[in-house]
Amino acid sequence: MPAPPFSRSTRRVRAFAPDPDAPGRECDIPDCHNAGDYRAPKSRESLREYHWFCLEHVRAYNAGWDYYKGMSPGEIESNLRNDTGWQRPTWPLGRNGGISEALEAELAAFAGIGRARTTPDAERAPPEIREALAILGLDWPTSREAAHTRYKTLAKQHHPDANGGDKAAEERLKTINLAYAAIRTHLPVGASA
Repeated sequence: MPAPPFSRSTRRVRAFAPDPDAPGRECDIPDCHNAGDYRAPKSRESLREYHWFCLEHVRAYNAGWDYYKGMSPGEIESNLRNDTGWQRPTWPLGRNGGISEALEAELAAFAGIGRARTTPDAERAPPEIREALAILGLDWPTSREAAHTRYKTLAKQHHPDANGGDKAAEERLKTINLAYAAIRTHLPVGASA
Protein backbone atom coordinates (compact mmCIF):
# COMPACT_ATOMS: atom_id res chain seq x y z
CA MET A 1 0.00 0.00 0.00
CA PRO A 2 1.54 3.37 -0.98
CA ALA A 3 2.22 6.02 1.65
CA PRO A 4 -0.13 9.00 1.87
CA PRO A 5 1.07 11.87 -0.35
CA PHE A 6 1.82 14.30 2.50
CA SER A 7 3.16 11.98 5.18
CA ARG A 8 6.37 12.81 6.95
CA SER A 9 9.13 10.36 7.27
CA THR A 10 9.18 8.96 10.79
CA ARG A 11 12.78 7.88 10.46
CA ARG A 12 14.91 9.73 13.00
CA VAL A 13 18.63 9.86 13.43
CA ARG A 14 19.52 8.02 16.60
CA ALA A 15 21.11 10.08 19.35
CA PHE A 16 24.11 7.76 19.49
CA ALA A 17 24.78 7.78 15.74
CA PRO A 18 28.43 8.50 14.84
CA ASP A 19 29.38 12.12 14.22
CA PRO A 20 29.39 12.79 10.45
CA ASP A 21 32.44 15.06 10.94
CA ALA A 22 34.49 12.34 12.65
CA PRO A 23 38.12 12.49 11.47
CA GLY A 24 38.31 8.73 10.83
CA ARG A 25 40.86 7.90 13.49
CA GLU A 26 41.12 5.58 16.44
CA CYS A 27 39.63 6.21 19.88
CA ASP A 28 41.74 8.59 22.03
CA ILE A 29 41.78 6.09 24.94
CA PRO A 30 45.15 4.26 24.99
CA ASP A 31 45.01 0.61 23.87
CA CYS A 32 41.54 1.06 22.32
CA HIS A 33 41.63 0.36 18.59
CA ASN A 34 37.96 1.07 17.84
CA ALA A 35 37.00 3.94 15.55
CA GLY A 36 36.81 7.32 17.31
CA ASP A 37 33.50 8.42 15.82
CA TYR A 38 32.15 10.39 18.81
CA ARG A 39 33.44 13.73 20.01
CA ALA A 40 33.50 15.11 23.53
CA PRO A 41 34.83 18.49 24.70
CA LYS A 42 38.28 18.43 26.29
CA SER A 43 37.32 20.80 29.13
CA ARG A 44 34.89 23.57 29.99
CA GLU A 45 37.56 26.14 29.04
CA SER A 46 37.98 24.63 25.56
CA LEU A 47 34.54 23.45 24.49
CA ARG A 48 35.47 23.58 20.79
CA GLU A 49 38.44 21.23 21.16
CA TYR A 50 37.45 17.57 21.20
CA HIS A 51 38.52 14.12 22.26
CA TRP A 52 37.40 11.47 19.81
CA PHE A 53 36.12 8.27 21.42
CA CYS A 54 34.44 5.03 20.48
CA LEU A 55 30.82 4.60 21.62
CA GLU A 56 31.75 2.73 24.82
CA HIS A 57 34.32 5.31 25.93
CA VAL A 58 32.23 8.38 25.02
CA ARG A 59 29.41 6.98 27.18
CA ALA A 60 31.82 6.57 30.09
CA TYR A 61 33.26 10.06 29.52
CA ASN A 62 29.78 11.62 29.40
CA ALA A 63 28.69 9.78 32.55
CA GLY A 64 31.61 11.38 34.43
CA TRP A 65 31.37 14.85 32.84
CA ASP A 66 30.44 17.64 35.24
CA TYR A 67 30.68 21.09 33.68
CA TYR A 68 30.53 22.81 37.08
CA LYS A 69 33.06 20.58 38.83
CA GLY A 70 35.62 22.68 40.69
CA MET A 71 33.56 25.90 40.53
CA SER A 72 32.54 27.81 43.64
CA PRO A 73 28.82 28.53 44.16
CA GLY A 74 29.46 32.16 43.13
CA GLU A 75 31.15 31.08 39.89
CA ILE A 76 28.26 28.72 39.13
CA GLU A 77 25.73 31.51 39.73
CA SER A 78 27.72 33.90 37.53
CA ASN A 79 27.95 31.30 34.77
CA LEU A 80 24.20 30.62 34.91
CA ARG A 81 23.43 34.36 34.77
CA ASN A 82 25.70 34.77 31.74
CA ASP A 83 23.93 31.88 30.03
CA THR A 84 20.53 33.57 30.38
CA GLY A 85 21.81 36.33 28.06
CA TRP A 86 23.63 33.95 25.70
CA GLN A 87 27.02 35.07 27.04
CA ARG A 88 26.38 38.63 25.84
CA PRO A 89 26.55 41.76 27.98
CA THR A 90 23.30 42.94 29.54
CA TRP A 91 22.35 45.96 31.65
CA PRO A 92 19.33 47.26 33.52
CA LEU A 93 16.64 49.07 31.58
CA GLY A 94 17.54 52.71 30.96
CA ARG A 95 21.32 52.32 31.22
CA ASN A 96 23.81 52.01 28.38
CA GLY A 97 21.05 51.36 25.91
CA GLY A 98 19.24 54.65 25.63
CA ILE A 99 19.61 58.38 25.73
CA SER A 100 21.15 59.75 28.92
CA GLU A 101 18.75 61.68 31.15
CA ALA A 102 20.78 64.89 30.77
CA LEU A 103 20.61 64.70 26.97
CA GLU A 104 16.93 63.81 27.09
CA ALA A 105 16.22 66.83 29.34
CA GLU A 106 18.12 69.14 26.98
CA LEU A 107 16.23 67.80 23.97
CA ALA A 108 12.92 68.19 25.80
CA ALA A 109 13.79 71.78 26.76
CA PHE A 110 14.78 72.53 23.17
CA ALA A 111 11.50 71.11 21.92
CA GLY A 112 9.54 73.02 24.57
CA ILE A 113 8.40 69.88 26.37
CA GLY A 114 8.41 69.51 30.13
CA ARG A 115 8.54 73.08 31.32
CA ALA A 116 5.66 74.49 33.31
CA ARG A 117 3.51 76.72 31.17
CA THR A 118 1.54 79.61 32.46
CA THR A 119 -0.27 81.09 29.52
CA PRO A 120 -3.66 82.74 29.31
CA ASP A 121 -4.91 79.56 27.65
CA ALA A 122 -3.86 77.51 30.72
CA GLU A 123 -6.14 79.68 32.87
CA ARG A 124 -9.08 78.78 30.62
CA ALA A 125 -8.56 75.06 31.33
CA PRO A 126 -11.15 73.40 33.55
CA PRO A 127 -10.07 73.78 37.18
CA GLU A 128 -10.22 70.04 37.86
CA ILE A 129 -7.44 69.28 35.34
CA ARG A 130 -5.20 72.37 35.57
CA GLU A 131 -2.82 70.67 37.97
CA ALA A 132 -2.83 67.50 35.83
CA LEU A 133 -1.95 69.53 32.74
CA ALA A 134 0.92 71.19 34.62
CA ILE A 135 2.25 67.81 35.83
CA LEU A 136 2.26 66.44 32.29
CA GLY A 137 3.54 69.74 30.87
CA LEU A 138 0.64 70.18 28.46
CA ASP A 139 -0.98 73.34 27.11
CA TRP A 140 -4.69 73.96 27.05
CA PRO A 141 -6.43 73.19 24.78
CA THR A 142 -5.14 69.65 24.33
CA SER A 143 -6.35 66.38 22.91
CA ARG A 144 -6.57 62.99 24.53
CA GLU A 145 -4.06 61.67 21.99
CA ALA A 146 -1.52 64.39 22.88
CA ALA A 147 -1.99 63.60 26.57
CA HIS A 148 -1.46 59.90 25.86
CA THR A 149 1.74 60.57 23.90
CA ARG A 150 3.10 62.80 26.67
CA TYR A 151 2.10 60.25 29.32
CA LYS A 152 3.99 57.45 27.53
CA THR A 153 7.13 59.60 27.31
CA LEU A 154 7.02 60.54 31.00
CA ALA A 155 6.14 57.00 32.12
CA LYS A 156 9.20 55.60 30.33
CA GLN A 157 11.41 58.34 31.74
CA HIS A 158 10.25 57.97 35.36
CA HIS A 159 9.65 54.21 35.53
CA PRO A 160 11.52 52.66 38.50
CA ASP A 161 13.09 50.00 36.25
CA ALA A 162 14.61 52.76 34.11
CA ASN A 163 15.95 54.49 37.23
CA GLY A 164 17.50 51.62 39.13
CA GLY A 165 14.51 51.14 41.44
CA ASP A 166 14.62 54.75 42.66
CA LYS A 167 11.73 55.43 45.09
CA ALA A 168 11.51 59.09 44.04
CA ALA A 169 10.99 58.02 40.43
CA GLU A 170 8.32 55.58 41.58
CA GLU A 171 6.46 58.36 43.42
CA ARG A 172 6.80 60.67 40.40
CA LEU A 173 5.34 57.91 38.19
CA LYS A 174 2.36 57.57 40.56
CA THR A 175 1.73 61.31 40.26
CA ILE A 176 2.00 61.11 36.46
CA ASN A 177 -0.47 58.18 36.41
CA LEU A 178 -3.00 60.12 38.50
CA ALA A 179 -2.63 63.22 36.31
CA TYR A 180 -3.12 61.19 33.14
CA ALA A 181 -6.18 59.47 34.62
CA ALA A 182 -7.72 62.86 35.45
CA ILE A 183 -7.15 64.18 31.92
CA ARG A 184 -8.35 60.96 30.33
CA THR A 185 -11.64 60.99 32.24
CA HIS A 186 -12.19 64.67 31.43
CA LEU A 187 -11.56 64.44 27.67
CA PRO A 188 -13.61 62.06 25.53
CA VAL A 189 -11.86 59.80 23.00
CA GLY A 190 -10.93 61.64 19.79
CA ALA A 191 -11.94 65.01 21.18
CA SER A 192 -9.75 68.00 21.67
CA ALA A 193 -10.67 70.81 23.97
